[in-house]
Amino acid sequence: MQIARVALDVPLHRFFDYLVPDGEPLSASDIGRRVRVPFGTRSRIGILVDLSTASDFPVAQLKAIEAVLRDLPALPPEWFRLSEFCAAYYQAPLGEVMLSTLPAGLRRIDPPAARSQRRVTKLLPPQDPPELTAEQQTALATMADAGTGFKAYLLHGVTGSGKTEVYLRLVERALAAGRQVLLLVPEINLTPQLEARVAARFPNAGLVSLHSELSEAARTRNWRAALAGSARIVLGTRLAVFTPMPDLGLIVVDEEHDASFKQQDGMRYSARDVAVFRARERGVAIVLGSATPSLESWANAADPRTPARYTLLTLHERAVANARLPLVQRIDTRLEKLQDGLSGALLLAIEKRLARGEQSLVFLNRRGYAPVLACPCCGWISHCTRCAANLVLHLADARLRCHHCGFESRVPKACPTCGNQDIQPFGRGTQRLEEVLTVRFPQARILRVDRDSAKSRKQWELLVEQIHGGAADILVGTQMLAKGHDFPKLTLVGALGADAALFAADWRAPERLFAQLMQVAGRAGRAELPGEVLIQTEYPEHPLYAALVRHDYPAFANEQLREREQAGFPPYTFQAMLRAESPKMADALAFLATARAWPQAGGHADVMLYDPVPMRLARRANFERAQLLVESPSRRALQAFLGEWGSALAAIKAPSRLRWHLEVDPLEF
Repeated sequence: MQIARVALDVPLHRFFDYLVPDGEPLSASDIGRRVRVPFGTRSRIGILVDLSTASDFPVAQLKAIEAVLRDLPALPPEWFRLSEFCAAYYQAPLGEVMLSTLPAGLRRIDPPAARSQRRVTKLLPPQDPPELTAEQQTALATMADAGTGFKAYLLHGVTGSGKTEVYLRLVERALAAGRQVLLLVPEINLTPQLEARVAARFPNAGLVSLHSELSEAARTRNWRAALAGSARIVLGTRLAVFTPMPDLGLIVVDEEHDASFKQQDGMRYSARDVAVFRARERGVAIVLGSATPSLESWANAADPRTPARYTLLTLHERAVANARLPLVQRIDTRLEKLQDGLSGALLLAIEKRLARGEQSLVFLNRRGYAPVLACPCCGWISHCTRCAANLVLHLADARLRCHHCGFESRVPKACPTCGNQDIQPFGRGTQRLEEVLTVRFPQARILRVDRDSAKSRKQWELLVEQIHGGAADILVGTQMLAKGHDFPKLTLVGALGADAALFAADWRAPERLFAQLMQVAGRAGRAELPGEVLIQTEYPEHPLYAALVRHDYPAFANEQLREREQAGFPPYTFQAMLRAESPKMADALAFLATARAWPQAGGHADVMLYDPVPMRLARRANFERAQLLVESPSRRALQAFLGEWGSALAAIKAPSRLRWHLEVDPLEF
């Protein structure tokens, strides 16, 4: 009699025992195969994790496996170790982790039939590799001299310094050595041009992409190719970090600072951190690249107060001959009257670019027409009925939308409270900015780029084609345009509305703001034409803006790290966040209070539990939300506490509609 232990996608920290049919005995080589098993009233796909001759349950109670799926090789031991690490570190059920990392088509009982057509990647014409700069050569030589085995490199290069070319040379080396390469990018919008560039350089390497906009069948097909080894280069977003690759020899994480690498539901993992663990476990090199590295990565590479875990490689100069970093200037809006939110200096600079046939980008990280609609008579404001937030006015389609829960309604013709018909939008978003610029520059071709105008990859690619083709004179965009894009004719960037982040409640806000502004500034002057960046601010003397003017990320990062060390914030402490949400705030707070009062907490002297408090967005989608911060100066001590505490949390009796989750290394507060 054989007993099969099966991992299932259920929120329980255990495996499930099933009988192996007599006619189909299994062996150790079958561990890692998918199986179809009965569970409750229906069948599920699980993963075979072990074989035994005994069970803790009576044999009569065990059901039999319905089928062993042999349509692809068994998942490798390395994939098991990666899943086990994530389950332990992020306090998630192992079955959930294992199944959630597989393509949806491999988790379904009835996967859709594969379509014969494939999406065609737009290939760039074959080009000879560009001549390397001295700094690129030094970086590559440093990595070559380090030999094989695990090494972590932080490639800090200013925007336009040729980090991608360094990646491609490393890919070339790995392929020549018979190894596979995993390239991770933070967002789908960054994959088209990088995919085209990689495909043009390595047309016969078997490049596949893995991201959420692929069809289910295409994603499954590409994942299978990676597992089989026929795909030698995998380019994907965060979930691709779990892709099994038998010959993996190099991992690259581009824009490693980007918050999109952090999963915000289910298992809340950081793909960047998981990639570092995978590289160490596999004994291969990993390169983390960014113009504005995360402070955690910078501390690992350049903080004299902590051990150097990463090797720092720096590219100070732009790679294109005669290309220089843009001139950054601050416009003091206390001294200059704004015209519809735009300073005279910025308007004049746009006029000059129009006269020269160059492109300008006006950056405002707020989509919609206006953040709120209000009545000046009675004070009514367009609040979301489901969230503690305002409804944003989207005038183009006459809707009020909540950017948190998705609720929307028609724009009222009069104030719902007093009947006043003169209700007005307050503040501005990209739609309103587009309208203002259209009136101010009627001869200009204005293109708005945000998640309203680019809802799909196809729409995004069309917008990028228009920009590259010179079909736009003025771009109005959000952070979608801030990173990874190379527009040769773009010479001016104007940044609006940045000051709010200087005084935000979230202590990570300055880091995000600096990265955002540095990245968007880097879109200007990437070719031979000189670039200029104008930042409208009421606080021109702020140290953050001073560092931006000097393009001095190290000074900003070191000052931020000094402040964080004094305040006891990461990376000098380690944190976890327990969050609860319920229709009633009292229930959420009561659950967290019970969790905080766990009797064994006193046995963990190095762990601090703070008081439960409502979240900053206290209500979302009709659920009241609260959180409890857990902190320790020791990662090991925090993990030991969480391992025991998690079982206690699962045992707390809570109202049926209360939901909770535990997040390790939280990014959002």
